[in-house]
Amino acid sequence: MSNKSVIHTDKAPAAIGTYSQAVKAGNTIYLSGQIPLVPETMEIISDDFAEQTEQVFKNISAVVEAAGGQLSDVVKLNIYLTDLSNFATVNEVMGRFFKQPYPARAAVGIKELPKGSLVEIEGIVVV
Repeated sequence: MSNKSVIHTDKAPAAIGTYSQAVKAGNTIYLSGQIPLVPETMEIISDDFAEQTEQVFKNISAVVEAAGGQLSDVVKLNIYLTDLSNFATVNEVMGRFFKQPYPARAAVGIKELPKGSLVEIEGIVVV
């Protein structure tokens, strides 16, 4: 018998490929990468990096809550940026969503992301 369950919420963008928004295994939730899609329209919120980052954190929060957790339960984030000069903005926006102790984190510069997004974030949550 598997203790694995798929997490889905309409409050976050639907998966645009062969993946789930998150998978819960035991008390650990593995979050798929979220890009700044508005759930109702499935369109990128804007071209503004800060607005994109805020939307990504809203999407992550919705998935975490659907899994029975809250952002304070996030233990690890991986952040993918198409321009590492936006790193300071990530810190500023993230500070509005997380309080100490902050999750462990990696930030990686990459060439491009789905749908022309400027940022994508995935994570691990323990509830």
